[in-house]
Amino acid sequence: MQEQTIRVSTQTLAEKRRERDCSILVTGATGFIGSHITGALLRRGCRVLLLARPDKQLGARARIAQLLEWLGMGQQEQTRLKVVEAFMDQPRLGLDQEAYDNLARSIDEIIHCASNTSFSERKRPEIEKANIKGLRHLLDLAVQGRCYFFHHVSTAYVAGKKNGPCREEFVETAAFTNVYEETKYLGEQLLHECCESHGIRLTVYRPSIVYGSSEDGRSLHFNALYYPLKTIVFLKNLFVKDIKENNGKRAAQMGVTMGRDGALHLPIRIEAGNGNGLNLVPIDFLVKAFMEIMDRCLEGGVFHIVNQRTKTIDELVDYTTRYFNLEGLQAVHKEAFDEKSRNDLEILFDTYVEAYKPYMTDVRTFNDHNTRSILEKKGMQCPDLDYEIFSKCIGYAIDTGWGTKLFENQNR
Repeated sequence: MQEQTIRVSTQTLAEKRRERDCSILVTGATGFIGSHITGALLRRGCRVLLLARPDKQLGARARIAQLLEWLGMGQQEQTRLKVVEAFMDQPRLGLDQEAYDNLARSIDEIIHCASNTSFSERKRPEIEKANIKGLRHLLDLAVQGRCYFFHHVSTAYVAGKKNGPCREEFVETAAFTNVYEETKYLGEQLLHECCESHGIRLTVYRPSIVYGSSEDGRSLHFNALYYPLKTIVFLKNLFVKDIKENNGKRAAQMGVTMGRDGALHLPIRIEAGNGNGLNLVPIDFLVKAFMEIMDRCLEGGVFHIVNQRTKTIDELVDYTTRYFNLEGLQAVHKEAFDEKSRNDLEILFDTYVEAYKPYMTDVRTFNDHNTRSILEKKGMQCPDLDYEIFSKCIGYAIDTGWGTKLFENQNR
């Protein structure tokens, strides 16, 4: 970006940040990453505007209030918050012209976390609407107003189908594992071109697979890492009930047995490929890394927020069998996995986790030189998902019914 085209100098930006003299718009604040970033901004005293839409049960402001309570935000912190009910898939965000113009004039920086994270090809129209069309409308707002910095939460997997290292730079690719990767890639291209043309500084944050807090296991979303585990729990409960109530007829058909010690034998081989395992980052590390990069990198850039140590499928299978008192689960590498010999239980399991299998056999690695150059100065390093953290996260998932009971205590 040429110096004469930018909307604000780094000196002015640093001063406005230091004096908290800027208004930050956050999208996706009712989501997993967006809610935690919102909490971090409010705790440090920032003025925050949130774009939110109502759902079938609650209005936009009620949804935000519910999440802020879950995050433990106090009333004092919330005085610096304003909620704008808006619809990103609509022109002018669904606002009348006056409200839209006022919003555009009030924004200094934008943090864009809103995204449709589905992998399903049959949902392509709604995924494109959220990840591309909604982004276009947000960029229209940024261009029309005074916004001088755009922070975009993307994904490390915009690299698409690739073997080996992926760099912290804008990539050129045309092959993707799913529509989510594709639309996030196209969104980055759109952002890069628009921000460069209009003098808006741009930072792209690319996390890998995000799970719950490494400190207490709390989470708002239970997909990605959680979904295959949820499937295992579903199968376990199904067959335990069958053994206890129906003499195990259905279990026997699937080769499922229960030992005297209560351990359930589930004969499931999980293809691990010859990949590097899953690249997993806890939400608490992601938010700390995000805030540190935002503070330190005033010029903009591309940053991979990833784990230096991937977690192999073998390790995750070991954690799962220990936690749920299971036997029979095996991580099988590509050369030893014969798909023709799959049993009925393996076929059933694969049906549930099909969308996640490319990540379970992934060979992509992520260069994070830009990120480490900032985080290492503060001694920040991504925690390894050890058995203790795994147990906290899965325990919380089960206690909350995999998200179905998250807000029960708040609503009583």
